[in-house]
Amino acid sequence: MYSVKNNLKFILPSLIGIFIFIFPIKNEAGEITVPVAYIANKILEFIGLFGENAISYIVASIMVISALLSLLFTYVVKSDNALLNQLFNQSIGWIIVRVLGAVFGVFVLFNIGPIQITSEDTGGTVFYGLLPTLFAVFLIAGFLLPLLLNYGLLEFVGTLFRKFMRPVFTLPGRSTVDNLASWVGDGTIGVLLTSKQYEAGFYTKREATVIATMFSVVSITFTIVILDYLNMLNYFVPFYATVIFSGIVCAVVLPRIPPLSKIDDTYYVENNEYSEHIPEGETSFSWGYKQALEKAEAADGALGVVKDGYKTVLDMWIAVLPVVMAVGTLGTVLAEFTPIFSIIGAPFVPILETIGIPDAKAVSETLFIGFTDMFLPTLVIGSEVSEMARFIVGALSITQLLYLSEVGGVILGSKIPLGVGKMFVIFLMRTAISLPIIISVALLLF
Repeated sequence: MYSVKNNLKFILPSLIGIFIFIFPIKNEAGEITVPVAYIANKILEFIGLFGENAISYIVASIMVISALLSLLFTYVVKSDNALLNQLFNQSIGWIIVRVLGAVFGVFVLFNIGPIQITSEDTGGTVFYGLLPTLFAVFLIAGFLLPLLLNYGLLEFVGTLFRKFMRPVFTLPGRSTVDNLASWVGDGTIGVLLTSKQYEAGFYTKREATVIATMFSVVSITFTIVILDYLNMLNYFVPFYATVIFSGIVCAVVLPRIPPLSKIDDTYYVENNEYSEHIPEGETSFSWGYKQALEKAEAADGALGVVKDGYKTVLDMWIAVLPVVMAVGTLGTVLAEFTPIFSIIGAPFVPILETIGIPDAKAVSETLFIGFTDMFLPTLVIGSEVSEMARFIVGALSITQLLYLSEVGGVILGSKIPLGVGKMFVIFLMRTAISLPIIISVALLLF
């Protein structure tokens, strides 16, 4: 029998966590957001009081420190400190990425070096448009994610939704929270939550990869930004319904076929004993509630959360920011300064024309450019082409999901076992499934 204190230790932190990461609110401008994003913006506003470029110098400094200390602790100084080794003792590949991220950040900050790197459409977009937000979100998430992770919410939700998530999406029931955090909040939050649970032994390699690549959807707010840029806000309902339906189809189909189905169902930690099995004599609700109370009872107090939180924040700042800067910049350089994506899309022009899609050439040029940055297809297509073309490009850019300048970069910087090559294959498969659905809806609407 659990006391009122035990019940409150589960219920209160869990409700606060749901509110901060998942519950939609409106900001001062009347835009839909979630509290974690709202708090992140307030942090950036506060830092801005110390100077217009204060946050830029902070972010650049973190990436330079990451690169220099990685070189130092990998090749010069051998430390016995576990945290220093975890943060800075890296393989040659990750050191190169960190050094590139630092160099690109300095180039953009001081406007030196090749224009291909410093352009506002390439490195400038990543450095000024994305990294400050990630800096603030990582700061909040590092300290507040334990509200979702440590006090029983995932045990409770996992047991309740096991019979739905496992047969439909091949995932544990607790992934429901990750998925909601992505769909309602932000894709990067979903990736961070998934990575933490994978490291803790609650997801296998396959499960973590499926969640990150199938559910790290952009927020409703960013969807509105895209529609506003395309002058199509009056189509929000059919647009977002199409995005949701396409995403669900991808999430049902792709985990059952290679490459996702071939990823090992092994855990990051050895001797894993986690199970969502319900004993005889228990209902999903009763067993889930018992599991939640046991988890909450064993959870650390506020001091323990802070201690783990600062390690998480440092890990995300040191490991993820340089990866996003390096990979995002290189990807957008390919998109802006080479014809590679136009060449790849060219064979689709006659197919689109045969189907009856207007502005087929313009649409074809955007089909694969979204792998570098989700907003690039919208920028490229503009608002001068037909409504049908704008609808197709905007919806596809969201359902493709895996773009290197944000979600893809965060995945690469996390412990989730997914490289660029396999990520691009999954991106292509999402495109192949989503595009016919989106075109069908567009042909009905227009």
